[in-house]
Amino acid sequence: MRMKTSLRFWVELVMGTVSLIMLAVTSLWLQWIETVFGLAPDAESGETEWDLTAGLCIFAAVMFVAARLEWRRTIVVPRSAN
Repeated sequence: MRMKTSLRFWVELVMGTVSLIMLAVTSLWLQWIETVFGLAPDAESGETEWDLTAGLCIFAAVMFVAARLEWRRTIVVPRSAN
């Protein structure tokens, strides 16, 4: 038997993973918004990056919980006999 996962599961999993990657980027490179976009919304204090990262961490947690719930609803598909 194999499990057939939905597109929704994969989208939730990828979005959660991207959010965690952004947390790592912000931890290592505090001024990335200023460098990437050429803007200084927080006068280069890094506050905007941390606010964005906090929001993304909450979003990641929600996405991982949603992915887990979707995984639990996954239908087990029996393999066809050849």
